[in-house]
Amino acid sequence: MNNTEQTLSIIKPDAVERNLENEIKQMFKDKGFQIIREKKIQIEKSEAESFYKVHETKPFYNDLCAYLSSGPIVVMVLEKENAVVGNRELMGATNPKDALDGTIRKKYGISIDKNSVHGSDSPENAKIEINFFFKD
Repeated sequence: MNNTEQTLSIIKPDAVERNLENEIKQMFKDKGFQIIREKKIQIEKSEAESFYKVHETKPFYNDLCAYLSSGPIVVMVLEKENAVVGNRELMGATNPKDALDGTIRKKYGISIDKNSVHGSDSPENAKIEINFFFKD
């Protein structure tokens, strides 16, 4: 049974600023992901607020929104079998200090806030997040 799914990945401003897009994309490809769609954009804080609405009540919400809108980001639709889980494994723990070797956040993350990448946390959210950036 084929369980091919799509998930959203964002290369965050700290990684774009350090020109890490190609290295990060290569890590996805090496793990069997196909990059179906991608674009480099800069979003407004209001857009970040609606994207992260699920975290609205959390203490880090405002900083998270300010950060995501602080510079260019690369948004990508990744596809492979069990893409959501696979992407989360490849990204590593939210805090780079806790991330396992070989994960994107261990290799490139600076801090819990500047952790280089975002990935959808469920197939349901993946659909919502993909639609947020690729409405067509």
